[in-house]
This record gives sequence, C-alpha cells and structure tokens, in this order.
Amino acid sequence: MTPKVIKTAEEHAEAMKELRKLFDLDPADGTPEANRLELLGYLVDDYESRVYFTDPVTPLEIIEFIMEERGLKQKDMIPYLGSASKVSEVLSGARPLSKSMIQRLHHDLGIPADLLIEPPETSRTTSNRSEHKRSPHARV
Repeated sequence: MTPKVIKTAEEHAEAMKELRKLFDLDPADGTPEANRLELLGYLVDDYESRVYFTDPVTPLEIIEFIMEERGLKQKDMIPYLGSASKVSEVLSGARPLSKSMIQRLHHDLGIPADLLIEPPETSRTTSNRSEHKRSPHARV
C-alpha cells in the first residue's frame, strides 16, 4: 500500500492490515519500517477521527442506552432514581443526578460512576474577589 490519505472503509481495512503486520515486526526506531508504521498510524488516526467522530456522551444518554439495552421502562428506574416524578425529571433532563442516584446506578446497574458525573460548569466571568486575592502574609 502506498501511504495516502485514507478515504474509504476499504482503504482503512487495508491500512489496518499493514499496520498490524508492521506492529508485529516491532521495528527499531529510524528504520524504514518504523517510519512507515508511524505514518500509517497517523493516517489511520486521521481517518478514524473524521469517520468515527463522536461528541462526548452525557450521563442521560448513558442511562437511556442502558435502559434500551436491558429493556427497562421508565417505571423500572424508580429503584435507582427515586419517585416516578424524579425519574421523569431526570429522563427529561430537568433534574441532575444526585449523589445517591449515581451510587445506585453504579452499584445496581454496573454503570461506571465517572460516566454519570457531569463536569462542572465553568464560568466565563471571574469575580473581582478571585482576581484580587490577598496574600496570606498581608497585614489586615
């Protein structure tokens, strides 16, 4: 295979086949095989990032996936999320998961807890207090 930008699934499969062969050879740095391995790695990574690009998955999407995969209905989520109204609020995105909900989903359904924790919101503005912090050695 002549190294080139990978544009089709067939080209990707061919590149992966050659990549595996080169990887199994474990070529020494600086050799033509090592250079080819590195180049093919970049080309495969580029193709996969274009074709298989995905946005980060939200905790709600993970819960919905698990529900679909296991055939769970909204009422089946009551033991994990609380009352029927809480389940409805969580599944509509109106209520965030609480610590106890995350713990039950993790322990009872086996969902990794780190996937259920939303990243903190970052503020675009910084308060004046944080900009002008006093030195711990400043006199009052």
